[in-house]
Amino acid sequence: MTTRATRRTVLLASGAVALAAGCGSGDGGGGESPDAEGSAGQELLPAADVPVGGGRILGAEKIVVTQPEQGVFKAFSAVCTHQNCLVSDVSDGTVNCVCHNSRFSITDGSVEQGPATEPLPEERITVDGNTIRRA
Repeated sequence: MTTRATRRTVLLASGAVALAAGCGSGDGGGGESPDAEGSAGQELLPAADVPVGGGRILGAEKIVVTQPEQGVFKAFSAVCTHQNCLVSDVSDGTVNCVCHNSRFSITDGSVEQGPATEPLPEERITVDGNTIRRA
């Protein structure tokens, strides 16, 4: 006997797969992941490791920390808003994605060169002495 899937069965199965994917780890996009709140206070790196006019990419945390001017620190998601690649480097005042050459400002995460059309989402940080931490 051959069993055929009905339209209802296929739709229910598709919905279950979509629901399961929506409850995943949150690794697929920019912005905060569900576990970002639980990492408040997490030590990220020494402030001295972030060059003035540049930045450092923290791949495991998916954060890029920049220092646009002496003593001013900013942090953004390190996930490019174009196609979710991890940004590759910080140079010449921009955070750069090697996947499709998008460039973002180290000052506010805004797009300086596409194809990305959305800025890098800001991440909250604090500077405690010489230590940069998640806020």
